[in-house]
Amino acid sequence: MKRDTQLTRAGRSHHGTRTVNAPVERASTVLAGHAEELYNRPDGVPLYARFGMQAQAALKAALCEMQTADYCALTPSGLSAMSLATIACIQSGGHVLAADCLYGPTRMFLEDMLPRWGVAIEFFDPRIGADIGPLLRAETQLVFCESPGSLTFEIQDVPAIAAAAKKVGAKILVDDTWSAGLTANMLDLGADFAAQSLTKYVGGHSDVMMGAVVCRSAEIKKLKQAEWRLGLCVSPDDAFLVSRGLRTLGLRMDKSAASSLDLAARLADHPDVSEILHPARSDHPDHYLFKRDYSGAAGVFGAQFANWDTVRAERFLDALNIFGLGFSWGGFESFAVHCNPQLRRSYRDDRKGILIRFAIGLEDVEDLWSDIEQAIRSSA
Repeated sequence: MKRDTQLTRAGRSHHGTRTVNAPVERASTVLAGHAEELYNRPDGVPLYARFGMQAQAALKAALCEMQTADYCALTPSGLSAMSLATIACIQSGGHVLAADCLYGPTRMFLEDMLPRWGVAIEFFDPRIGADIGPLLRAETQLVFCESPGSLTFEIQDVPAIAAAAKKVGAKILVDDTWSAGLTANMLDLGADFAAQSLTKYVGGHSDVMMGAVVCRSAEIKKLKQAEWRLGLCVSPDDAFLVSRGLRTLGLRMDKSAASSLDLAARLADHPDVSEILHPARSDHPDHYLFKRDYSGAAGVFGAQFANWDTVRAERFLDALNIFGLGFSWGGFESFAVHCNPQLRRSYRDDRKGILIRFAIGLEDVEDLWSDIEQAIRSSA
Protein backbone atom coordinates (compact mmCIF):
# COMPACT_ATOMS: atom_id res chain seq x y z
CA MET A 1 0.00 0.00 0.00
CA LYS A 2 1.05 3.58 -0.59
CA ARG A 3 1.93 5.83 2.35
CA ASP A 4 -1.39 7.58 2.94
CA THR A 5 -3.41 4.38 2.54
CA GLN A 6 -1.15 2.65 5.05
CA LEU A 7 -1.60 5.48 7.54
CA THR A 8 -5.39 5.09 7.46
CA ARG A 9 -5.21 1.34 8.08
CA ALA A 10 -2.12 0.70 10.24
CA GLY A 11 -2.84 -0.99 13.56
CA ARG A 12 -6.57 -1.35 13.01
CA SER A 13 -6.51 -5.15 13.08
CA HIS A 14 -5.05 -5.10 16.60
CA HIS A 15 -8.23 -4.41 18.52
CA GLY A 16 -11.04 -6.88 18.93
CA THR A 17 -14.02 -4.75 17.97
CA ARG A 18 -15.67 -3.74 14.72
CA THR A 19 -15.25 -0.04 15.41
CA VAL A 20 -12.89 1.91 13.16
CA ASN A 21 -10.94 3.24 16.15
CA ALA A 22 -9.66 1.19 19.06
CA PRO A 23 -11.82 1.57 22.20
CA VAL A 24 -10.58 3.55 25.19
CA GLU A 25 -10.48 1.17 28.15
CA ARG A 26 -9.71 2.92 31.43
CA ALA A 27 -8.43 0.13 33.60
CA SER A 28 -5.74 -0.98 35.99
CA THR A 29 -6.60 -4.59 36.82
CA VAL A 30 -7.37 -7.09 34.07
CA LEU A 31 -9.31 -9.99 35.58
CA ALA A 32 -8.41 -13.57 34.78
CA GLY A 33 -11.22 -15.86 33.67
CA HIS A 34 -10.01 -18.59 36.04
CA ALA A 35 -6.98 -19.35 38.20
CA GLU A 36 -4.96 -20.96 35.42
CA GLU A 37 -5.05 -17.65 33.51
CA LEU A 38 -3.62 -15.57 36.37
CA TYR A 39 -0.09 -16.12 35.03
CA ASN A 40 -0.88 -17.42 31.57
CA ARG A 41 -3.25 -15.08 29.73
CA PRO A 42 -4.67 -15.91 26.31
CA ASP A 43 -3.03 -14.16 23.35
CA GLY A 44 -3.95 -10.48 23.22
CA VAL A 45 -5.08 -10.30 26.85
CA PRO A 46 -2.66 -8.27 29.01
CA LEU A 47 -1.62 -9.50 32.44
CA TYR A 48 -2.02 -5.97 33.79
CA ALA A 49 -3.15 -2.71 32.22
CA ARG A 50 0.33 -1.21 32.54
CA PHE A 51 1.27 -3.45 29.60
CA GLY A 52 -1.37 -1.74 27.47
CA MET A 53 -5.00 -2.24 26.52
CA GLN A 54 -6.48 -2.19 23.01
CA ALA A 55 -5.81 1.51 22.28
CA GLN A 56 -2.14 1.18 23.20
CA ALA A 57 -1.78 -2.11 21.33
CA ALA A 58 -3.27 -0.62 18.17
CA LEU A 59 -0.92 2.37 18.29
CA LYS A 60 2.12 0.18 18.88
CA ALA A 61 1.15 -2.03 15.95
CA ALA A 62 0.67 0.99 13.68
CA LEU A 63 4.07 2.46 14.53
CA CYS A 64 5.74 -0.92 13.95
CA GLU A 65 4.04 -1.24 10.59
CA MET A 66 5.18 2.23 9.53
CA GLN A 67 8.81 1.47 10.29
CA THR A 68 8.86 -2.29 9.61
CA ALA A 69 9.73 -2.81 13.27
CA ASP A 70 8.99 -5.83 15.46
CA TYR A 71 8.40 -4.08 18.79
CA CYS A 72 7.35 -0.64 20.01
CA ALA A 73 7.56 0.80 23.51
CA LEU A 74 5.33 3.78 24.32
CA THR A 75 6.52 6.30 26.90
CA PRO A 76 5.05 9.42 28.54
CA SER A 77 7.20 11.86 26.52
CA GLY A 78 9.82 12.10 23.82
CA LEU A 79 12.55 12.61 26.41
CA SER A 80 11.51 9.47 28.28
CA ALA A 81 11.73 7.55 24.97
CA MET A 82 15.34 8.70 24.55
CA SER A 83 16.12 7.85 28.18
CA LEU A 84 14.52 4.40 27.93
CA ALA A 85 16.46 3.43 24.82
CA THR A 86 19.70 4.65 26.40
CA ILE A 87 19.12 2.71 29.61
CA ALA A 88 18.37 -0.42 27.59
CA CYS A 89 21.89 -0.32 26.14
CA ILE A 90 24.21 0.69 28.97
CA GLN A 91 26.01 -0.99 31.83
CA SER A 92 28.50 0.29 34.39
CA GLY A 93 31.95 0.70 32.90
CA GLY A 94 30.57 1.50 29.48
CA HIS A 95 31.06 4.41 27.12
CA VAL A 96 28.48 6.36 25.14
CA LEU A 97 29.15 8.55 22.09
CA ALA A 98 26.51 11.20 21.39
CA ALA A 99 26.06 13.70 18.58
CA ASP A 100 26.88 17.24 19.65
CA CYS A 101 23.54 18.46 18.25
CA LEU A 102 21.32 16.45 20.59
CA TYR A 103 18.11 17.98 21.98
CA GLY A 104 19.06 19.92 25.12
CA PRO A 105 17.11 17.88 27.72
CA THR A 106 18.46 14.65 26.19
CA ARG A 107 21.96 16.01 26.53
CA MET A 108 21.29 16.94 30.15
CA PHE A 109 20.05 13.41 30.87
CA LEU A 110 23.23 11.92 29.43
CA GLU A 111 25.57 14.34 31.20
CA ASP A 112 23.80 14.23 34.57
CA MET A 113 22.76 10.58 34.87
CA LEU A 114 25.29 8.43 33.00
CA PRO A 115 28.28 9.31 35.19
CA ARG A 116 26.24 8.32 38.27
CA TRP A 117 25.92 4.85 36.77
CA GLY A 118 29.60 4.56 35.90
CA VAL A 119 29.14 5.25 32.19
CA ALA A 120 31.38 7.72 30.34
CA ILE A 121 29.78 10.18 27.92
CA GLU A 122 31.57 11.82 24.99
CA PHE A 123 30.17 14.06 22.25
CA PHE A 124 31.13 13.95 18.59
CA ASP A 125 30.84 16.27 15.61
CA PRO A 126 27.45 15.52 14.01
CA ARG A 127 29.07 15.50 10.56
CA ILE A 128 31.77 13.00 11.48
CA GLY A 129 30.30 10.12 9.45
CA ALA A 130 32.68 7.22 8.85
CA ASP A 131 35.47 9.13 10.62
CA ILE A 132 33.87 8.22 13.97
CA GLY A 133 36.09 5.11 14.04
CA PRO A 134 38.93 6.53 16.22
CA LEU A 135 36.40 7.62 18.89
CA LEU A 136 35.01 4.12 19.32
CA ARG A 137 36.38 2.01 22.16
CA ALA A 138 36.05 -1.62 23.13
CA GLU A 139 33.74 -0.45 25.94
CA THR A 140 31.55 1.76 23.70
CA GLN A 141 28.01 0.47 24.21
CA LEU A 142 25.91 3.08 22.43
CA VAL A 143 26.21 5.70 19.70
CA PHE A 144 23.36 8.22 20.00
CA CYS A 145 22.47 10.24 16.89
CA GLU A 146 19.84 12.89 16.28
CA SER A 147 19.19 13.52 12.62
CA PRO A 148 18.66 16.28 11.83
CA GLY A 149 19.80 18.14 14.95
CA SER A 150 16.85 19.81 16.62
CA LEU A 151 18.37 23.33 16.53
CA THR A 152 21.18 23.27 13.99
CA PHE A 153 19.76 20.68 11.53
CA GLU A 154 22.83 18.61 10.73
CA ILE A 155 22.00 15.34 8.95
CA GLN A 156 24.07 12.46 10.28
CA ASP A 157 25.39 9.72 8.04
CA VAL A 158 23.67 6.96 9.99
CA PRO A 159 24.72 4.07 7.69
CA ALA A 160 28.40 5.03 7.94
CA ILE A 161 28.24 5.55 11.70
CA ALA A 162 26.38 2.27 12.17
CA ALA A 163 28.87 0.32 10.09
CA ALA A 164 31.76 1.62 12.20
CA ALA A 165 29.98 1.18 15.54
CA LYS A 166 28.95 -2.41 14.89
CA LYS A 167 32.62 -3.39 14.60
CA VAL A 168 32.96 -2.84 18.37
CA GLY A 169 29.49 -4.17 19.19
CA ALA A 170 27.96 -0.78 19.96
CA LYS A 171 24.26 -0.17 19.46
CA ILE A 172 22.90 2.73 17.40
CA LEU A 173 20.06 4.92 18.67
CA VAL A 174 18.60 7.71 16.53
CA ASP A 175 16.26 10.48 17.64
CA ASP A 176 14.06 10.47 14.56
CA THR A 177 11.46 13.06 15.59
CA TRP A 178 11.98 15.35 12.56
CA SER A 179 10.97 12.65 10.07
CA ALA A 180 8.28 11.21 12.40
CA GLY A 181 9.34 7.78 11.15
CA LEU A 182 7.48 8.63 7.96
CA THR A 183 9.97 10.23 5.57
CA ALA A 184 12.94 8.12 6.73
CA ASN A 185 13.36 4.67 8.23
CA MET A 186 16.30 4.71 10.61
CA LEU A 187 16.11 0.96 11.20
CA ASP A 188 16.65 0.38 7.49
CA LEU A 189 19.58 2.81 7.62
CA GLY A 190 21.34 0.77 10.30
CA ALA A 191 19.96 1.96 13.64
CA ASP A 192 19.14 -0.61 16.31
CA PHE A 193 16.63 1.73 17.95
CA ALA A 194 14.62 4.60 16.46
CA ALA A 195 12.98 6.92 18.98
CA GLN A 196 10.75 9.92 18.53
CA SER A 197 8.54 12.39 20.33
CA LEU A 198 5.00 11.50 19.29
CA THR A 199 4.06 14.82 20.92
CA LYS A 200 5.21 16.46 17.71
CA TYR A 201 4.06 15.38 14.24
CA VAL A 202 2.28 12.13 15.01
CA GLY A 203 0.08 13.60 17.75
CA GLY A 204 -0.15 16.68 15.60
CA HIS A 205 -2.57 18.83 17.60
CA SER A 206 -0.58 20.14 20.59
CA ASP A 207 -2.86 18.32 23.03
CA VAL A 208 -0.96 15.18 24.05
CA MET A 209 2.54 14.14 25.14
CA MET A 210 4.06 10.78 24.29
CA GLY A 211 7.20 9.10 23.00
CA ALA A 212 8.00 5.85 21.23
CA VAL A 213 10.97 3.56 20.65
CA VAL A 214 10.89 0.93 17.92
CA CYS A 215 13.31 -1.90 17.23
CA ARG A 216 13.57 -5.17 15.37
CA SER A 217 13.65 -8.70 16.77
CA ALA A 218 17.28 -8.80 17.88
CA GLU A 219 16.75 -5.93 20.33
CA ILE A 220 13.26 -6.73 21.67
CA LYS A 221 14.44 -8.44 24.87
CA LYS A 222 16.76 -5.55 25.75
CA LEU A 223 14.12 -2.86 25.15
CA LYS A 224 11.19 -4.70 26.72
CA GLN A 225 13.16 -5.52 29.88
CA ALA A 226 14.09 -1.85 30.41
CA GLU A 227 10.52 -0.73 29.64
CA TRP A 228 8.95 -3.15 32.12
CA ARG A 229 11.52 -2.64 34.87
CA LEU A 230 11.04 1.13 34.70
CA GLY A 231 7.25 0.79 34.69
CA LEU A 232 6.78 3.11 31.74
CA CYS A 233 3.30 3.25 30.25
CA VAL A 234 0.81 5.65 28.65
CA SER A 235 -2.91 6.17 29.18
CA PRO A 236 -5.52 4.76 26.77
CA ASP A 237 -6.90 8.27 26.23
CA ASP A 238 -3.50 9.56 25.11
CA ALA A 239 -2.94 6.53 22.89
CA PHE A 240 -6.31 7.19 21.25
CA LEU A 241 -5.37 10.83 20.55
CA VAL A 242 -2.00 9.90 19.04
CA SER A 243 -3.62 7.21 16.88
CA ARG A 244 -6.11 9.78 15.62
CA GLY A 245 -3.26 12.14 14.71
CA LEU A 246 -1.45 9.35 12.89
CA ARG A 247 -4.22 9.07 10.29
CA THR A 248 -3.57 12.56 8.87
CA LEU A 249 0.20 12.58 9.44
CA GLY A 250 1.16 12.45 5.76
CA LEU A 251 -1.17 15.25 4.70
CA ARG A 252 -0.04 17.53 7.53
CA MET A 253 3.66 16.90 7.00
CA ASP A 254 3.36 17.53 3.27
CA LYS A 255 1.62 20.86 3.89
CA SER A 256 4.02 22.08 6.59
CA ALA A 257 7.07 20.95 4.60
CA ALA A 258 5.95 22.77 1.45
CA SER A 259 5.24 25.94 3.41
CA SER A 260 8.57 25.73 5.23
CA LEU A 261 10.49 25.52 1.95
CA ASP A 262 8.53 28.47 0.57
CA LEU A 263 9.25 30.60 3.64
CA ALA A 264 12.90 29.48 3.77
CA ALA A 265 13.36 30.62 0.15
CA ARG A 266 11.92 34.05 0.92
CA LEU A 267 13.99 34.42 4.08
CA ALA A 268 17.15 33.42 2.19
CA ASP A 269 16.71 36.54 0.06
CA HIS A 270 16.32 38.85 3.05
CA PRO A 271 19.37 41.02 3.73
CA ASP A 272 19.25 40.31 7.50
CA VAL A 273 19.55 36.54 6.97
CA SER A 274 23.01 35.06 6.50
CA GLU A 275 22.13 31.36 6.42
CA ILE A 276 19.13 29.06 6.13
CA LEU A 277 19.31 25.73 7.97
CA HIS A 278 16.90 23.46 6.11
CA PRO A 279 18.18 20.01 5.00
CA ALA A 280 15.72 19.83 2.10
CA ARG A 281 17.31 22.88 0.44
CA SER A 282 20.11 22.31 -2.05
CA ASP A 283 22.34 24.85 -0.26
CA HIS A 284 22.36 22.82 2.97
CA PRO A 285 25.76 21.14 3.48
CA ASP A 286 24.13 17.77 4.17
CA HIS A 287 21.58 17.92 1.37
CA TYR A 288 23.19 14.93 -0.39
CA LEU A 289 22.48 12.80 2.70
CA PHE A 290 18.95 14.14 2.86
CA LYS A 291 18.37 13.18 -0.77
CA ARG A 292 19.79 9.71 -0.13
CA ASP A 293 17.99 8.87 3.12
CA TYR A 294 14.73 10.87 3.19
CA SER A 295 11.64 10.72 1.00
CA GLY A 296 10.38 14.14 2.08
CA ALA A 297 10.93 17.14 4.31
CA ALA A 298 9.46 18.45 7.54
CA GLY A 299 8.26 21.92 8.47
CA VAL A 300 10.97 22.86 11.00
CA PHE A 301 14.02 24.90 9.97
CA GLY A 302 16.36 27.63 11.17
CA ALA A 303 17.34 31.09 9.92
CA GLN A 304 20.52 32.82 11.05
CA PHE A 305 20.13 36.58 11.47
CA ALA A 306 23.76 37.63 11.32
CA ASN A 307 23.65 41.13 12.80
CA TRP A 308 20.94 40.64 15.38
CA ASP A 309 21.41 40.48 19.13
CA THR A 310 19.09 39.03 21.77
CA VAL A 311 17.23 42.32 22.22
CA ARG A 312 16.44 42.51 18.49
CA ALA A 313 15.41 38.85 18.43
CA GLU A 314 13.02 39.34 21.32
CA ARG A 315 11.48 42.41 19.67
CA PHE A 316 10.96 40.32 16.53
CA LEU A 317 9.31 37.48 18.43
CA ASP A 318 7.07 39.83 20.39
CA ALA A 319 5.91 41.47 17.14
CA LEU A 320 4.67 38.20 15.63
CA ASN A 321 0.89 37.84 15.51
CA ILE A 322 0.30 34.42 13.96
CA PHE A 323 3.37 32.54 15.14
CA GLY A 324 3.17 31.37 18.73
CA LEU A 325 6.22 31.54 20.98
CA GLY A 326 6.82 27.99 22.16
CA PHE A 327 9.28 25.13 22.17
CA SER A 328 7.24 22.33 20.63
CA TRP A 329 6.38 21.80 16.98
CA GLY A 330 4.55 19.45 14.66
CA GLY A 331 1.08 20.75 15.49
CA PHE A 332 -1.37 22.61 13.29
CA GLU A 333 -0.09 26.02 14.40
CA SER A 334 3.24 27.72 13.71
CA PHE A 335 5.85 28.54 16.37
CA ALA A 336 9.03 30.58 16.51
CA VAL A 337 11.81 30.67 19.11
CA HIS A 338 15.30 32.14 19.33
CA CYS A 339 17.76 29.32 19.91
CA ASN A 340 20.95 30.92 21.22
CA PRO A 341 20.12 30.43 24.94
CA GLN A 342 19.75 26.69 24.26
CA LEU A 343 22.86 26.15 22.14
CA ARG A 344 25.42 24.02 23.95
CA ARG A 345 28.27 22.63 21.91
CA SER A 346 31.50 20.81 22.67
CA TYR A 347 32.78 21.70 19.22
CA ARG A 348 33.44 25.24 18.06
CA ASP A 349 30.53 27.09 16.50
CA ASP A 350 31.47 30.21 14.52
CA ARG A 351 27.96 31.42 13.83
CA LYS A 352 27.41 35.14 14.33
CA GLY A 353 24.13 36.68 15.39
CA ILE A 354 20.89 34.98 16.38
CA LEU A 355 19.40 31.67 15.25
CA ILE A 356 15.61 31.68 14.95
CA ARG A 357 13.84 28.34 14.61
CA PHE A 358 10.58 28.35 12.70
CA ALA A 359 8.12 25.47 13.09
CA ILE A 360 5.56 25.75 10.32
CA GLY A 361 1.99 24.60 10.81
CA LEU A 362 -1.04 24.53 8.54
CA GLU A 363 -1.78 28.24 8.14
CA ASP A 364 -1.78 29.92 4.74
CA VAL A 365 1.81 30.54 3.72
CA GLU A 366 1.08 34.12 2.57
CA ASP A 367 -0.29 34.97 6.01
CA LEU A 368 2.81 33.51 7.63
CA TRP A 369 5.14 35.46 5.36
CA SER A 370 3.26 38.71 6.00
CA ASP A 371 3.62 38.06 9.73
CA ILE A 372 7.39 37.49 9.44
CA GLU A 373 7.86 40.57 7.25
CA GLN A 374 5.97 42.91 9.54
CA ALA A 375 7.76 41.53 12.62
CA ILE A 376 11.18 42.12 11.03
CA ARG A 377 10.17 45.71 10.20
CA SER A 378 8.71 46.31 13.64
CA SER A 379 11.80 45.01 15.40
CA ALA A 380 14.28 47.24 13.55
